[in-house]
Amino acid sequence: MVNATQDTGSAAALINSLNAVNSSVGKKTAATDPNSASAQQDKFLTLLVTQMKNQDPLNPMDNAQVTSQMAQLSTVGGIEKMNTTLKALSDSLTMSQSMSATNMIGHGVLVPGSAISLANGQSIGGVDLTQPADSLKVTIQDAAGKTVRTLQLGAQKAGVAPFAWDGKTDAGTVAADGSYKFTAEAVLANNKIDAATLAFGMVNAVTPGAQGATLDVGKLGGFALSDVKQVM
Repeated sequence: MVNATQDTGSAAALINSLNAVNSSVGKKTAATDPNSASAQQDKFLTLLVTQMKNQDPLNPMDNAQVTSQMAQLSTVGGIEKMNTTLKALSDSLTMSQSMSATNMIGHGVLVPGSAISLANGQSIGGVDLTQPADSLKVTIQDAAGKTVRTLQLGAQKAGVAPFAWDGKTDAGTVAADGSYKFTAEAVLANNKIDAATLAFGMVNAVTPGAQGATLDVGKLGGFALSDVKQVM
């Protein structure tokens, strides 16, 4: 027969050791959140000690059972600590991303959009191609939807293809400064392929957020860092 006093003493020593390590953290967490893993750990240890004190000496608790319960409790505590560490790491990365994004203030970027602004005979836009194109055509239209200029950009590699518009119309006249819009058409082996239009804007400010930094790109609006296809 297993000696009840010896088993109880060994298990109690293990419990006291665990309590010594986790007492300060457990008490603090339990005081603030009774449903936290640390609070549940304290409850479990209290119940276990009470159970051991009132057990039948002729039928003591099995050491293997106590060890198994301790292992499960340790796993729960480890998961809680891992979640805390991951959250701290995520917050740190988000802040680091926001700080890095501030370096983009005052720089021009290409982001999803079809708006194009003409000022002093200068305008910039872009097209994002998922694959190479044998030919790429950009059509610029005024507010009424009338075609002002058609740009034949020729063959292009996959990726971002920026372009500049000098403000000239197809008729050779100079277009008025203002806001226009454009479309893009790409062809590969006589088949149309995806061609996403990109608008140009200046980054005015960066706003940190839980989901990452948001770039203020003037009239174009707010964009996530992942929306930026190219920094000019």
